[in-house]
Amino acid sequence: MDADYILAINPGATSTKIAVFRNNSSVFLKSIRHDCGDLEKFSQTADQLPYRLNLVLSEVKENHIPHDRVGMIIARGGLIHPLESGVYEVNAAMIRDLSKGIMGDHASNLGGLIAHRLLDTFTQAKAYIADPVVVDELEEVARISGHPEFQRISIFHALNQKSVARTHAHSMGKEYEDLNLVVAHLGSGISVGAHRKGRVVDVNNALDGEGPFGPERSGTLPNGALARHCFQEGNSWKKVRKMLTGEGGMFAYLGHKDAQLMEKMALEGDPQASLIHAAMAYQVSKEIGSLAAALSGRVDGILITGGMAHNPLLTNAIKERVEFMAPVFIYPGEDEMRALAHNGSLLLSGKVSAKQYIGEK
Repeated sequence: MDADYILAINPGATSTKIAVFRNNSSVFLKSIRHDCGDLEKFSQTADQLPYRLNLVLSEVKENHIPHDRVGMIIARGGLIHPLESGVYEVNAAMIRDLSKGIMGDHASNLGGLIAHRLLDTFTQAKAYIADPVVVDELEEVARISGHPEFQRISIFHALNQKSVARTHAHSMGKEYEDLNLVVAHLGSGISVGAHRKGRVVDVNNALDGEGPFGPERSGTLPNGALARHCFQEGNSWKKVRKMLTGEGGMFAYLGHKDAQLMEKMALEGDPQASLIHAAMAYQVSKEIGSLAAALSGRVDGILITGGMAHNPLLTNAIKERVEFMAPVFIYPGEDEMRALAHNGSLLLSGKVSAKQYIGEK
């Protein structure tokens, strides 16, 4: 019997999604919700590993997933050292860096760790991650910030951006590597990337809230005002960090993080909601324009994806501002589980080869 099942693992802040695919078709899909009280017991995200692993193993057992049929476990990548796009085998260096959280403490760090531990159960399988958020294909000119003390870095929704770009290219009868695309991922964080012939040569750092503001992230703020704010009495790093990435953006203006509610309020004539909605569309549009300039204006398509791409008022407002540059295509939502499975299928079919993570040189 062939080990032709792909088990995908996607740990998030309050959930762990698991799915089984065969021949690119979903066999099983489950989102395990975690009680915030349970997670608060752990001081570091890596400490959640036994807790989440046991829940995954319980689901595997309860749903009779055959151990001998799973040939690959592929997980959402975490905050490790920057690397090129691709599928990476989970190795000792990766386990070390994910456990330490060398680039930050984030739920995605658990993906490779859970996948590795599952090898004790799925003995026919190998463990991988694909297109983690630290995919770095920036051109050197894009790294320059304006002061040598600071360098622009690449942290973005690489898995979904790359997957949507490949899906779009296929729909056009072309290869991803043949196109120049601007891809805007609109989620709790917003990232806009310039994809030149299969490489993301420029993108905003979505983790730190750079670029357009989103439901909970402040985006790029006026430098002088931000610096003064940091030195005001009582403003600790923790407090400022929360303002930038947890309680900024839409939440700071409207008191909630629900983009659909914002759109509903705007349609009902709420003046503040209408203004913030318009401002978000405006900032995303400006970011798309700047990334089109990074591609020298040679753009084959502008793709809008992510959870907020389900909101037509927002996507239409963006489209009206940017469609003069290139055709606009809407790909609502983010199917990261299928994106993981697709990367796994490319590896199994031999269309791509697994890469080795080295870590810091």
